[in-house]
Amino acid sequence: MNTPKASWRNTTHDWRTGVDAEHLAHIRQTPATFAPGGALHLILEVVAYVADEAECGNGGHCAITLHADGSVSVADDGRGTDTRLDTDDRMVKKPIMASKDLRFFDHPEAQTLPDGHPRRGMSVVAALSEWLVHTNRRQNGAWNQRYEHGVPVTDLEPIACDGTTGTVVRFRPDRSLPTAGLTADELVRLTLSWPALSVEIDDDRAGWQ
Repeated sequence: MNTPKASWRNTTHDWRTGVDAEHLAHIRQTPATFAPGGALHLILEVVAYVADEAECGNGGHCAITLHADGSVSVADDGRGTDTRLDTDDRMVKKPIMASKDLRFFDHPEAQTLPDGHPRRGMSVVAALSEWLVHTNRRQNGAWNQRYEHGVPVTDLEPIACDGTTGTVVRFRPDRSLPTAGLTADELVRLTLSWPALSVEIDDDRAGWQ
């Protein structure tokens, strides 16, 4: 049965928020605070969600690709991002990209990522990326959505189901962010901090400028 959003339990994000423009703007105003270490930190913010799934026994494999165009994709085999139908039969996904993670953003002491910096959430990645495409596969359907600087520029666009579940997050970090230290070897070293997670890394860059 479809139920109103106001009745949905908020665990990681507020279902009622949708797009928190003020929150996204705050991140963009101080990128050094929210992405210390630049693009490398953004990757770890994404992989942390995959590690959460793996620790709960949902999936456990993560594929990171450093693309030649400077974008990065992180793919996993988890359950996919929670997506529900509201009372008007509209598909609503948990607003992980455009609103704060209630567990971490205002509580930087709550969890530290493998680079030693606080975990803040996926909205940091979206806000500090020129563009981001979120592809989602769940048992109740599959879709993708594109964001620019954290703001969705498309609706949920249905895609063909292939019998799998999981997510692919592909993003192009803002060109102002540093990329020093972003190597496959460094990603391997850092992701070893998540023992429940199996990680493969493919570096397709011909030069990231």
